[in-house]
Amino acid sequence: MSSDLSPMSRRAVLSSAGTALVAGTLTACGASTSQEPEAEPVATTTAPPGPEAEVVAAVTDVPVGSGVFLDGKRLVVTQPTAGDFHAFVAICTHQGCNITEVEDDLIVCRCHGSKFALDGVPVAGPAKRPLKSRPAQARGADVVVG
Repeated sequence: MSSDLSPMSRRAVLSSAGTALVAGTLTACGASTSQEPEAEPVATTTAPPGPEAEVVAAVTDVPVGSGVFLDGKRLVVTQPTAGDFHAFVAICTHQGCNITEVEDDLIVCRCHGSKFALDGVPVAGPAKRPLKSRPAQARGADVVVG
């Protein structure tokens, strides 16, 4: 039994079918060749901590316009303006490295140079997503995190 297609024709047919399959898959997965601008990262707002919230620091331990890294809690607590407290899981959103410091008004990841504003939004480096936030607030002389 012989085929009417030559070896070259079969190759061309299979190649075209493969190309069509890949193109269809990319289209279905939402691949785009247009260069759409990336959405600006936005810090998420969180509800206030509930009654089960844990005391993590004294209000006086968190400088206004800066923040502190709490090693035992793997948290970063910031106070961008007086009385406005934020808490973040101390894990970089770029590749999951541990964040271990706050320098002046920036939360810094030393692994790849990502830097975050005191509201958790990335401002430099490869990280594109904000830090994961936790509810935080002052209760009397304490900062509590839920």
